[in-house]
Amino acid sequence: MLNLLACPMCKHFPLELHVFEKVSIDRKFNIDKPFCDYYCGYLRVFIKDLKDKPPCDECIKTDVKAGVLVCPKCGRWYPIIDGIPLMYPDKRRKHPRVRQRESEFIMRYRDAYPELIRKLLTVYDPTKE
Repeated sequence: MLNLLACPMCKHFPLELHVFEKVSIDRKFNIDKPFCDYYCGYLRVFIKDLKDKPPCDECIKTDVKAGVLVCPKCGRWYPIIDGIPLMYPDKRRKHPRVRQRESEFIMRYRDAYPELIRKLLTVYDPTKE
């Protein structure tokens, strides 16, 4: 999915992926490789810069259950909760339910990834706005 996602605020592409939990799923697809046409999120490299074909078969068997997408340009971060990236614009992130969900996400992973969570919150903390 990183081949398709850009920051909804500054439009920067690609985003950085930090995985907290992942799930392996036995999937088989008949796809042309590379599956992604512009950016390989699995290898974190642009397709044009690859010397060999990417490991698409491995990639499609991995789902990110929890993690964060970080925009290296503006510093905003977007949680991935239950496999779904929540990429709300700033205005929407101020809604009480969204703020509560993001706060719960932060609290859940604060001990497992304290340095990363602390870094994210010093750059952009949607729960404080």
